[in-house]
Amino acid sequence: MSLRAIHSAASGMESHQFSLDVVANNLANASTTSFKRSRTNFEDLFYQNIKLPGTDSAAGQTGVGTSVGLGTRVASTSLDFSQGSINQSNGDFDMAIVGQGFFQVDDNGAPAYLRAGNFTRNASGQLVVGSAESGRILQPAITIPDDATDVSISSDGRVSVLTAGQIQEVGQVQLYRFVNNQGLLQKGENLYIETPASGAAVSSVPGQDGLGSIRHRVLESSNVEPVQELVDLIKTQRNFELNSQTIKAADQMLQLISNLRQF
Repeated sequence: MSLRAIHSAASGMESHQFSLDVVANNLANASTTSFKRSRTNFEDLFYQNIKLPGTDSAAGQTGVGTSVGLGTRVASTSLDFSQGSINQSNGDFDMAIVGQGFFQVDDNGAPAYLRAGNFTRNASGQLVVGSAESGRILQPAITIPDDATDVSISSDGRVSVLTAGQIQEVGQVQLYRFVNNQGLLQKGENLYIETPASGAAVSSVPGQDGLGSIRHRVLESSNVEPVQELVDLIKTQRNFELNSQTIKAADQMLQLISNLRQF
């Protein structure tokens, strides 16, 4: 029936509207430090089976059946954790993770994780992630002395400073990994939260246990490819339009049926 076509096409329009929202968010964050793009996954809905495959008939057992699907829906969104490009920043406390891993910060007493390494120093000398809203302290906490004239962060996360002509080590950057990165909850402000789906965070020194290394005075860019997102945008728009055309065609068929006269 045409009503079934209308419902299926309407589900397609709703799903592609959601997909458009995802693409729009990717494009909006094309310049966000260490942003990871999302992808929309679809799945088909329940099928109405008019005749099952293998049904017995007068001519024997059928090899195929008769069924029609009832549309589509968004199954999930997947995060793409592929490496973003590394760009020079020259910030004294900027860091980028090359490979797997996350930094941990204190988010109002609870741990949160991020890839963005645009760190700065608060009034107490502690390294905090740069944010206009709040200063989240890097964990484990690292304090830079007030009289430090130079800062160096090695590839394995050792933080050294130059004070009074002497080099001293003041802290060790730890990285964290998860069994399932896709299970992390996106909180905003570049933060991810651990969930039962992600598994518990496992910490280690950069460069060990499958974790990436640290690069100093650089930042990781977003992994959004604007050209690919524009292609996805066009595909989503066209699919939305095709579903709207299906609704128009089904509506016209219903009008023809309603205008029939019996003589």
